[in-house]
Amino acid sequence: MPIVDAPKLGAHMSIAGGPAKALERGHSIHCDTIQLFTRNANQWRSKELTGEQIAAFQRAREETGICPIVAHSSYLINLASPDADLRRRSLEATITELRRCEQLGIADYVLHPGSHRGEGARAGLARIAEGLTRALEATREAETVVLLETTAGQGDGIGCRFEHLAWLIGHIEPTERVGVCFDTAHVLASGYEFRQPNTYAILWQHFHEVIGLERLRAIHLNDSKRDLGSQVDRHEQIGQGCVGVLAFRMLVNDPALRHVPMILETPKGPDLAEDIANLALLRSLMGGGGIHRVRSAPAP
Repeated sequence: MPIVDAPKLGAHMSIAGGPAKALERGHSIHCDTIQLFTRNANQWRSKELTGEQIAAFQRAREETGICPIVAHSSYLINLASPDADLRRRSLEATITELRRCEQLGIADYVLHPGSHRGEGARAGLARIAEGLTRALEATREAETVVLLETTAGQGDGIGCRFEHLAWLIGHIEPTERVGVCFDTAHVLASGYEFRQPNTYAILWQHFHEVIGLERLRAIHLNDSKRDLGSQVDRHEQIGQGCVGVLAFRMLVNDPALRHVPMILETPKGPDLAEDIANLALLRSLMGGGGIHRVRSAPAP
């Protein structure tokens, strides 16, 4: 019997063959939700979406019932870069991808904040805020929300502290189009402990106080090859890394998170066997009791 009011679980799916194929792949392994790239994540240039691709995507959305659908930004984008040319190309790519989200009817777009490349977090944050404000202005007719992803703190990456994301939310306009994606592997690697009931409650209380639970619109469920505070971004299969099964049990049973899509980004092969196993494990953990961390979150 399905668990009533359970969170929606899914995985990142390939768009090889067209965006609609991501929905078909997700449906084939019983995803409730999926994440996808709107184009090749490792190239600056891309062909425009055709009317046929858009129509096929909408048909697949109706036929599969997968919802919500989350997009992820290109790996090349770095709005924090001190290099003016890279920053320009990153801005153009962000605008292009936001427009593709709007064409496909995707409401949420996950973005890694970027790397300051040795110039310090303060300078990088200012550049990100400027760039995203310009991107949102250029797509002001759209409703897609940019989800700033928590990061591991590797290298010169920005976003490893909740305070980074809170500052950006306060300095990007319009702020209504800015949210957060919480990545379990990244958060552990960046130094936040949440693997026991007491530390789990403390972490989410801190998240609420610094950022606000109302800003949370997606969660990446990834175990981590490296332990607490390593600042190394290496994903592992659920229950086989340093995050551990108990943390995932608390997440999938938390009543305050039932509205938030939870999406795998764990390593996998073409047959999606790893995704199938991870989803089965996560669903087996449901129904074990929730964690009440914050009584209520104020309206945005």
